[in-house]
Amino acid sequence: MAQAARGEQKSGWKNKAKPHDSHEVQLSKCLSWVLRHGVNSVGLTFLPGGFLYVSDVLKLPRFSKFTLEEVRSVVANNDKQRFTLETDPDNGQLKIRANQGHSVQVEDLQLTPLTDSTEYPLIIHGTYLQAWRSIKSQGLRKMKRNHIHFAVGEPGEDGVVSGMRKSCDVMIYVDVAKALAAGVKFFKSANNVILSPGTDDGVIPPCFFSQVIDRSTGAELPLGDDADPGAHSGKVGAVTADDVADEMEMSRKQRRKKKKHKKSETD
Repeated sequence: MAQAARGEQKSGWKNKAKPHDSHEVQLSKCLSWVLRHGVNSVGLTFLPGGFLYVSDVLKLPRFSKFTLEEVRSVVANNDKQRFTLETDPDNGQLKIRANQGHSVQVEDLQLTPLTDSTEYPLIIHGTYLQAWRSIKSQGLRKMKRNHIHFAVGEPGEDGVVSGMRKSCDVMIYVDVAKALAAGVKFFKSANNVILSPGTDDGVIPPCFFSQVIDRSTGAELPLGDDADPGAHSGKVGAVTADDVADEMEMSRKQRRKKKKHKKSETD
């Protein structure tokens, strides 16, 4: 446990759990972090398929206030079906995994390859307007994660439980047939999210975009070649919903820090 505590401290435990989050949301965020990104930092090793024993997870310092029944409840009630619980047939222990979203390598994640576009001719990546200018010149990048994530339809449609943040205001439709013909690989996760490692550079180029929609207006955004100012400077901007959300959160933290510092100077 001392090793796990040091790992949490060293990594900063970037699970985005906030004090005002509900108990269930805090648990969901803690599980997402350790199962997607932090397994090595806390001194654990994935079982095949990206699983960890629940008993080992609950021994970690950050999980001291959570119970097995609460883990079961979060997994069962998670609206995006982020997690899978299984019983290990060899020893009867309960194990848990994240179905997608990993930044660490996972063996045997049980992803189903898409070999044609019959079932999913178009898939959607959700992002934000502030990222779109960069995306339309640079393409979608997997950034720190193993895959670029896509939903199989728009939020609220039947069978669409995950794949994009509800707050996204831009939807990028990708032509699966065209991308597959060019050698881009796609996979389906256990919770029906489409994943792609992109090209060899980890990119889905704009040439595979079929249309881009502004969710607030329903208007189609032009697929022009207006280059982003940083497109050729070697600087890669935040071009996924998660990265934009991270930048927004960092900006809020910096503003709060400056405000606190200014207040301390006047006291």
